[in-house]
Amino acid sequence: QVQLVESGGGLVQAGGSLRLSCAASGSFFSINVWSWYRQAPGKQRELVARFFSGGSDYYDDSVKGRFTISRDNAKNTVYLQMNSLKPEDTAVYYCNAEVRHTTWNTVNYWGQGTQVTVSS
Repeated sequence: QVQLVESGGGLVQAGGSLRLSCAASGSFFSINVWSWYRQAPGKQRELVARFFSGGSDYYDDSVKGRFTISRDNAKNTVYLQMNSLKPEDTAVYYCNAEVRHTTWNTVNYWGQGTQVTVSS
């Protein structure tokens, strides 16, 4: 079993910055893909950014140029640096990891979510 623990959310004024962290613990072979999702009230959960084990990344158009996803393999941790925050970025942010347990077995895990609120 793998646990993902998030931190770094909070209240910030528009134009400000926050950095989210998500640390994985437990027994596993590797993490193939790290992702950050968010869910605003009354809306569906949406993919914000993704980091692939090969080093490539993906960003939703709404955050390109403002958010940066990165990871620290030694700490089994992924980060989401969020700059130039806008009120529409307000949501609960969730970490997701596609974890490889064996050659043929991968499992998706979710963090508990962390609230990000951007005031105008």
